Amino acid sequence: MGSVDKPQLIASDVDGTLLGPLELLTERTVAVIRRATAADVPFVLVSGRPPRWIPRVAEAAGLTGYAVCANGAILYDVGADEIVEVHGLLDPMQLHDVATALDTALPGAKLAVERIGKRAVDPDVKNYEYEHGYRNPWGDGEGETASRAEVLGYPAVKLLVRHAGMTSDEMATAARTILDGTVDITFSSNSGLIEVAAHGVTKATGLAEVADRLGVGPDRIIAFGDMPNDLEMLRWAGHGVAMANAHPAVLAAADEVTGPNSEDGVAQVLERWF
Repeated sequence: MGSVDKPQLIASDVDGTLLGPLELLTERTVAVIRRATAADVPFVLVSGRPPRWIPRVAEAAGLTGYAVCANGAILYDVGADEIVEVHGLLDPMQLHDVATALDTALPGAKLAVERIGKRAVDPDVKNYEYEHGYRNPWGDGEGETASRAEVLGYPAVKLLVRHAGMTSDEMATAARTILDGTVDITFSSNSGLIEVAAHGVTKATGLAEVADRLGVGPDRIIAFGDMPNDLEMLRWAGHGVAMANAHPAVLAAADEVTGPNSEDGVAQVLERWF
């Protein structure tokens, strides 16, 4: 970060970056987060996760401020349990058009959607809905099964596309040949799942909104990530750090490579200042 003594804002991806392989925070990582926030440096979770998956991590880390969710589509106030902003909703017509294109690019793929209300979990909204045959790589313990028409029938912040017989890299390449420029395609796991968002909505745009609210310029921000959905954020921040376990594209784009998430790679860097 050049001559900067310490960052004025810290942004971190969650899975594969801040959390260890068992999806837990270590004492070392929690300690450095708390030293940073005690020094009045905001720590922002920036994740592909929906808001309902954020409070457990935020509570363990002692965080109550903003979180950027759904790859930049949602700005969430953790302490107030309030959805502050929603960007780039995909309307039913867009969802159907994308689904039709994906039937050509990825035959046999199954679909799910993420929706949002006023809070992380809104009883008036079906937050997560998937069609028959969709299998969540993180387990099938939530959401509701519905027909494809029902899944695509309401606005969504994110379309999830699953194909168990392909890697996410392979899926993204195939999908972009048909959809490139109309929507943004990324992934946070290489287990046969891609994530489709409105064009121009990324973790970078979500983090930029937080930075603007807090009055911090990008040159004073450090960001950590490991997967292609982190690329725009790492490039936008003043100092982008990739985990040693990161996707090759992320390793190539980062300003620095730290240790893996299994060895407190985020803490290794932040301990220079905190």
